[in-house]
Amino acid sequence: MATKIQPQPGILDIDIYVSGKAGVDGVSEVIKLSSNENPYGPADAVQKAFRDASHQLHRYPSTDHLPLRQAIAAAHDLDADRIICGAGSDEIITFLCQAYAGVNDEVLFTEHGFSMYRISAQAAGATPVEARERERVTDVDALLAACTDKTRLVFIANPNNPTGTMIGGNEICRLADGIPPQAILVLDGAYAEYVQGFDGGAALIEARQNVVMTRTFSKIYGLGGLRIGWGYGPKSVIDVLNRVRGPFNLSESQMAAAIAAVQDQDYINMCRDKNTGNRAWLADALAKLGVPSDTSTANFILARFRSEKEAVECDAYLKSQGLIVRLVKGYKLPNCLRITVGDEASCRRVAHAVAGFLGVNDDANI
Repeated sequence: MATKIQPQPGILDIDIYVSGKAGVDGVSEVIKLSSNENPYGPADAVQKAFRDASHQLHRYPSTDHLPLRQAIAAAHDLDADRIICGAGSDEIITFLCQAYAGVNDEVLFTEHGFSMYRISAQAAGATPVEARERERVTDVDALLAACTDKTRLVFIANPNNPTGTMIGGNEICRLADGIPPQAILVLDGAYAEYVQGFDGGAALIEARQNVVMTRTFSKIYGLGGLRIGWGYGPKSVIDVLNRVRGPFNLSESQMAAAIAAVQDQDYINMCRDKNTGNRAWLADALAKLGVPSDTSTANFILARFRSEKEAVECDAYLKSQGLIVRLVKGYKLPNCLRITVGDEASCRRVAHAVAGFLGVNDDANI
């Protein structure tokens, strides 16, 4: 008997998200530099908090996330009542699309922007719209020109993924002031902690009613495996998002780990400092080999090769050496490899391997 079961229109048009690879066939020991993970992992106190929380696995978690929201608020000088928590910042992005975009609406983002913006827009029935970037940097004029009376959400990652570039506060303000009155500007701050002194857009949110910020514990906090994120915005918007949020979307173990993580800012400062130094070294080493990258403000660099063929072949060579990076053709950057900044030893291995692939004597530079 033929079935008439069909998904909602547009669902089958979604390209399934592909995460960074974690293994290589035939290679037993690998260094994973494909998912922008913190190579130092979470702090010791975070691991202890997670273990201690395991004694309460039979208990339902709180539905309001109050202790975690209070800890985040204290660390970032925010209003806890305007914070929402989710299973990674991806879930906050999903909430925004679910609550504010639908059929006949448009969701705007930049051409090399994070792929979940498109996926979440399509899942909500909305139309995804791309605005061009200027040399892999967010172009505010292009975003404003792409806005229409159908635009409901405007997503930008700052710093951006996978480019690592970012724009300044004046440009963000100009964008917030210029979008249509029915639209919300969403500042994706997944990598905000890697920029010393950067608030991710919090001050902008305090001054306006059309801006929301998303953040994550998956990157600098080293908790990618636990899926914990949060958002901050006007109270009216957060109230709407909480109406579509599942009541038990975070476990007690997740919240306990996140609370311990956000309270240990000394550890975060250490991770930031190490990343800054290793990132500068790796970018310089690759540039000396003839592989340039834009100035990155995140925990990865976007290495640009002369052609797509060279990037693909270098990726294969790196894998053969036990180094997993990420091809980003899906982000319309076919001649590039996104390389997570690992610890010092990992960065040196990458530079040596790229030199070997290119047939360059790197002894004088690395």
